Amino acid sequence: MRWWLVAATLLLLVVITVSDTQARQRPRNHDSETRRGKRKRDGQGHVRTRAGHSRPLKIRLIPGPSIPVDPGVNQGNTLFLDSYKSIHEQKSSYNVIPVPIYPPEPVTPLTQEEIQRILWREEEEHREKEERLRKKDEARRQRRKQRKEKAEKQRQIVEERRRAEEEALRLQVERETEEWRRHLEEEERKRQEEKRRQEEEDRRQKEAAEREARERERRLEEERWRQEEMLREQLLALGEEEEEEPQEEVEDLQERVKELQEKVEELQEEVEEVQEEEEEEVWLRGDVFEMLPKEPEEPEEPDLFPAPIPRPPAATEYELKEVEAEVEEMEEAEEEEEEEEEGEERKVVIVESSRGLPPGCSISDVTLTCDNAKLTYFPPLSIPELKSLSLEGNTISSIPAEAFNGIPNLEWINLKKNKLTSAGIGAKAFKGLKMLRRLYLDGNLLETVPADLPPTLQELKINENRLTEMDKNSFQDLSSLVILELEGNLLSEGNVNPLAFAPLHQLSYLRLGRNHFRTIPQGLPPALLELYLENNLIEEISETVFNQTHSLNIISLRHNRLDETRIAPLAWINHRNLESIDLSHNDLYLVPSYLPRSLVHLVLVGNKIERIPGFVFAHMEPGLEYLYLSYNKLDGEAIEPESFFGTYQSMVELCLDHNQLVSVPSGINEMTNLHFLRLNDNKIRSISDEGICDPNYSGDSTLVAVRLENNYIDPQKVSPTAFSCVRSSSSVVIKPQKTK
Repeated sequence: MRWWLVAATLLLLVVITVSDTQARQRPRNHDSETRRGKRKRDGQGHVRTRAGHSRPLKIRLIPGPSIPVDPGVNQGNTLFLDSYKSIHEQKSSYNVIPVPIYPPEPVTPLTQEEIQRILWREEEEHREKEERLRKKDEARRQRRKQRKEKAEKQRQIVEERRRAEEEALRLQVERETEEWRRHLEEEERKRQEEKRRQEEEDRRQKEAAEREARERERRLEEERWRQEEMLREQLLALGEEEEEEPQEEVEDLQERVKELQEKVEELQEEVEEVQEEEEEEVWLRGDVFEMLPKEPEEPEEPDLFPAPIPRPPAATEYELKEVEAEVEEMEEAEEEEEEEEEGEERKVVIVESSRGLPPGCSISDVTLTCDNAKLTYFPPLSIPELKSLSLEGNTISSIPAEAFNGIPNLEWINLKKNKLTSAGIGAKAFKGLKMLRRLYLDGNLLETVPADLPPTLQELKINENRLTEMDKNSFQDLSSLVILELEGNLLSEGNVNPLAFAPLHQLSYLRLGRNHFRTIPQGLPPALLELYLENNLIEEISETVFNQTHSLNIISLRHNRLDETRIAPLAWINHRNLESIDLSHNDLYLVPSYLPRSLVHLVLVGNKIERIPGFVFAHMEPGLEYLYLSYNKLDGEAIEPESFFGTYQSMVELCLDHNQLVSVPSGINEMTNLHFLRLNDNKIRSISDEGICDPNYSGDSTLVAVRLENNYIDPQKVSPTAFSCVRSSSSVVIKPQKTK
């Protein structure tokens, strides 16, 4: 399009150049020579020919970049024309270069109309080209928009697929978790069954051993009696033949009596040793294993027949009979007293239903019991002296406002397992009970805490309901409440007001398990001693949540979603009364740092712990005593030499069973106060002489029980000195072992 403009411009330049050349060829003598010389000295002017005559320069325009031209460069060889300015205004640029002009050729000049037509044609072509470019840009933008829309649709499809996969993975994880929990519960149940069977077997063995010991004692006593009878007869015979029998035989008989007495004493010592060997195995204290309480030992039977002393046989036999009679009388008296006490404990005085009690109800003294009586309504009662009322296991759905008018002195009400709803409890139904201490509402359909509870209440249980809200007035005026249980509801940090617990100035025991808390609730009472938050969704512990509860002694957070990185360093490290923490069945990979300085009891069972960092217990005073790390992932590199630093003088029970340990961890032999040690169900292959017991320690032995079964240990290769610090060799359980 623009070459027409170039052509027109060139024609104009040619015309101007020709006229200028003709003017310069006129004779100029002195002035022209002077000017030419000056121009030559200045480096300007026309190009000289061979004859010394100058030839004018021809101007040629060529397209060039739009770069501003420096007016100081090639001033003598550049010609600025009006046409060039017009071209420059149309955002086009051209470079002007001088070209020598040879003898001009005849050129036909264009008319103004032709130039105008050329310019119009060029402008029309320029517009058409711009239109084509515009359409091309529009098509390009349309294609880009379509690509973006297609990419957005694909992204949405991928996002939906990812969410579906995540949801399926979450459901699978929950299903596997539930199966794992059921498996653990089944294993625990089997273990408890096996433990009970073992205890029953041990008890039977102990009873058999005791019966055998008693039988041996009886035989020994009979033998002693026979010997004494023989001696008595011999002494009587000696008394009749006193003059004839020599004194030496009497002395021999006395020596025989002494020998028999020594023999009887030796047999009694053997019986005592047998009884000691048949003692029951001592169980651990830790509540995490849910061990059955140890049965109280039966009192030792009194020694009915004391060891004989040198005296005449007749007198000894007479005294033994008197002692036996006295002991029998004492036993009969004790049996009668025990029967009377048991009879008083089992005695229940049932008063005839003379006050119109519903069927299935019974009254004893000041206690009325209507458990599982199929009641559908709250029974109308008028017994002012009644102190306790139990209506558990019925289908009562409402409590009228005047329900307790006839029984105003109640101290304990049990309404568990009914159909009570929040709307069914009348306004101020409990307000008139001025002596109420305990109220049990477990297993109902309550959505909120009943209003206007009496200020004398000390224990409130609303477990297994449908509580979905707790506002700041839920526990108004309950300043005497000591125990509060709200387990198995729908509570979370979103529907529990931070001021809800503010009125509970004396609350010491709080249970919030089996709810939906993701964080520990705010505003816990300052007097709180025990906090239970099992089976929630707790993921973090902030550093301010326990700032007001300086008296906390026990915290249970088992079965949550905690890991060590979400526990703030200052959450509880400075608590001086916090002695027990249960973090079992969470997502811990390390033993948490910054544990309380006063911690004594730490439960970490059923996590994913792979390492015990060094010095993690070093800051505790007086020191950790009970540490349970069973069912984790501890292996050969999990325990450092400094892992138990700070517990060498304090540790009493250490449970590392059901891990992947390949050897006895270092530091155990330095624990001078250790009583119970569990290393069973690992991958331990050998026990060194110094692994458990320190041969250089000269103090009294404290180790009572060691469990090493279900490893890869060869009992034949264990040195006898490996368990030298254990009180009794029978307390070391090393069988059975796994096969390689």
